[in-house]
Amino acid sequence: MNSTSDKVPNPVTTSPGRPSHPAGSAGRAGAVRRLLGALALCAAAATGACSSDLSPIKTLAVEAGYGPKPVAAPDFVANSRSKADPEFMPVGVSAPARPVRAKSAESQKALEAELEGARGRNESKGRAAESAGKATKPASALAQPAQ
Repeated sequence: MNSTSDKVPNPVTTSPGRPSHPAGSAGRAGAVRRLLGALALCAAAATGACSSDLSPIKTLAVEAGYGPKPVAAPDFVANSRSKADPEFMPVGVSAPARPVRAKSAESQKALEAELEGARGRNESKGRAAESAGKATKPASALAQPAQ
């Protein structure tokens, strides 16, 4: 084999012993670029959170007079709200049991009779509406002008 063809060129160097770019300038430029990218990301995150109520940027803007002015609730709203802190039921806890009275046999039979009567009335109204619908002709079947 030929000794010159066995050599593989080094992709980092253009000539033997000399790099294609100075190592210091490319390293610094990349670090500055990464730093600027990180700063831009942090700035976007900080200003993008202005819509939340806990944003320090929004708080500063409101205090400086650039934000919306707080509006007091109308009297009827303020009067309808309780003055004490609202008590919320924690997640996963059942509501306290309510005292339930069982219906007597007579009231249960009266309720069943009332519901059966309501069902019968609804069925008769449905049959009447169905027969009335069959008796009338739709408006589209009337004589239409020729085009």
